[in-house]
Amino acid sequence: MKKKVLSILSLSIAFWINAQEKDSLNQKKIEEVVITGQYVQKSINKSIYKVEVIDEQQIKNMAATNAADVLNQTLNIQITPDTNSGNSTANIMGLGGDYVKILIDNIPVVGDTGLGSNIDLTKISLSNIERIEIVKGSMGVEYGNGALAGVINIITKKNSNKKLSIRAALQEETVRDGYDLKKRGKGRHIQNLNAGYNLNDHWFANISFNHNQFMGYEGNKKGYKHFGDEKKPMRGYEWNPKDQYEINALVRYAKNKTSFFYKISYLNEKFNFYNPVSTPESLNDGNGGTTYWATDREYNTGRWIHQFNIQTNFGHIRYMGDFSYQKQDRKYFDYIYDVPSRATVSEKPENSYYKTDVIYSRGMFSNFLNSKKFDFQLGYELDHTNGYASLIAGNFFEDSARRKIFTYGTFLSAEWNISDRFSVRPGARLSVSENFDNQFNYSFSTRWKTSGNSNLRGVFGTANRYPTYDELYTYFVNLNHDIQGNADLKPENGYSLGLFWDQGFSLGDGWKLNYNLEALYVDLKDKIELVMVKKPSTYKYLNMDTYRSLLFAANANLVKDQFSLGVRTSLNGISVSRYDMDIASPTDFQYNFQAGANVSYKLKNIHTTFNLYYKYTGPARLYVLENEAFRIGKTDGFHMMDFIVSQPFWKDRLELSAGVKNIFDVTSVNSTTNGGNAHTAGSDRLNLYYGRSYFARLMYQF
Repeated sequence: MKKKVLSILSLSIAFWINAQEKDSLNQKKIEEVVITGQYVQKSINKSIYKVEVIDEQQIKNMAATNAADVLNQTLNIQITPDTNSGNSTANIMGLGGDYVKILIDNIPVVGDTGLGSNIDLTKISLSNIERIEIVKGSMGVEYGNGALAGVINIITKKNSNKKLSIRAALQEETVRDGYDLKKRGKGRHIQNLNAGYNLNDHWFANISFNHNQFMGYEGNKKGYKHFGDEKKPMRGYEWNPKDQYEINALVRYAKNKTSFFYKISYLNEKFNFYNPVSTPESLNDGNGGTTYWATDREYNTGRWIHQFNIQTNFGHIRYMGDFSYQKQDRKYFDYIYDVPSRATVSEKPENSYYKTDVIYSRGMFSNFLNSKKFDFQLGYELDHTNGYASLIAGNFFEDSARRKIFTYGTFLSAEWNISDRFSVRPGARLSVSENFDNQFNYSFSTRWKTSGNSNLRGVFGTANRYPTYDELYTYFVNLNHDIQGNADLKPENGYSLGLFWDQGFSLGDGWKLNYNLEALYVDLKDKIELVMVKKPSTYKYLNMDTYRSLLFAANANLVKDQFSLGVRTSLNGISVSRYDMDIASPTDFQYNFQAGANVSYKLKNIHTTFNLYYKYTGPARLYVLENEAFRIGKTDGFHMMDFIVSQPFWKDRLELSAGVKNIFDVTSVNSTTNGGNAHTAGSDRLNLYYGRSYFARLMYQF
């Protein structure tokens, strides 16, 4: 397999190096700016934080359709899919979605269980995205609860250099070897439309529509039509079907030092779960006839996001305010399906599964002294979340879990440019919650411009995470189980310490090279785990574990005219101290190696663009409790590769793209890291993707 990877990479690189030259886009590329963790929008080179940016052109070149597709290509971010719920969340340095804060335009996104954390990234389309900004490490001072492993900030477009701009795209994909346009067919079908209009020099309006229909992947199962012996439950899908519609509208005003925008977004998602077991039912026809019934379930999610942002000056004091009302209601209903007849026999009433309503505001004041030498920022953040989780979402005591949380945070930081080359920023936050003790977070960041084209950054930060519904309220007690939440849980607390160096320079003859080195350490205490407190089967959520993650990474990018080559490597070590009754796990670090490469080339005369993306994720090891002892479990490594060709026509107004994703046909990998828990038995396979797919996209731009 490794030889095959190296062969394809070598052939691709050789092909593009021998092709013809010059990409005018690279020649006139302007300096990138970022907003994540900044007082104001700032050049990426002047940012005091290390910010990784995936821009609009990169997203377009990947033929990605949602945030999960893009982030899958990023090292040390693993998208973790749940084929039963349909959700896919981000894992950074081994910490899952509860520890990664997902923002859209600097505002946390509403999800099933709250605000910003554990967000399904397949619900974030890319039809109007300008860039994605990623900051790894604890960002509790700037972004509060849940920002322990990092922050992913998705920035939408808010202007255009044309009076009228229109973009429409159709994209068709196979799902492994299956493709069919008919109802309940196969494949993946995506359509999106985006229109922007500059009313005058100050007003801009935009509207976008996106439809993403995934028809499911059967895998080793037989689809929704299958019925038969109950002892062989082969009905259904390994990846269940999902159908999404999303519409966004934005109005923006900008004049002098004041700008504001209002954005509204609505998402509707239908997710089908087909029961793998169908049971025989007598037809009572006097002839001994039998049919087969299955109890299936349909989930319907509605999500509204209202957002208002304003940036203005009161004298020389700069103010930036975010205001948002968001709600998400995930409903479900069960129905009896007559499989041979392809007919619904009966339906139960629809009920809410998870329901969340959020009022959110964040405001920041800066530039008090009107000095380029010294500035400080005073900010507040408030979050009023009204949450609901039904009994089927978790086994809660007596009734569905309802929870109102009001959290208020105030934060202060100062940025001191000691010289043209050296700046520091200390910061602190106090978070007050009616449900938990006060939380204090601190940060200290520094940037040293070591030369005209290199920077050294040191970043320290802390963050906390509040317990979830399941951890607080689970109560599942019967003859075989005794699993209990813990209303006395305290928030988890952690910190990160990072060192980042980047440098860029010219090699002559038009060649440019930039590279960066980074080291990042994350330490999390009081990690909440389900722990056996009494043999043989009494479990309770407790603040028990210590989690440590250590990352070393090196990246390089080589560019000349139309050619670019990026190479990335990382080594991530994880140490978890786990306890179960009188047993403790070893605390040594278990390391995972990752590597990636991307190659791009555009032919000079006909403007054909070739893009190749490669990512290798090495074997991962983790201590697992099994039979009252800890053992090392292993998840196999795997290779991912995508190849995409794009050809513009008609003065670049039309573009046809085609390619293959997941060339190595990865579906699931062997894994012995899941020893099972009090709820479920362990599995020796880890589902990752649905295999190789082929796609074609037609895009019109005006």
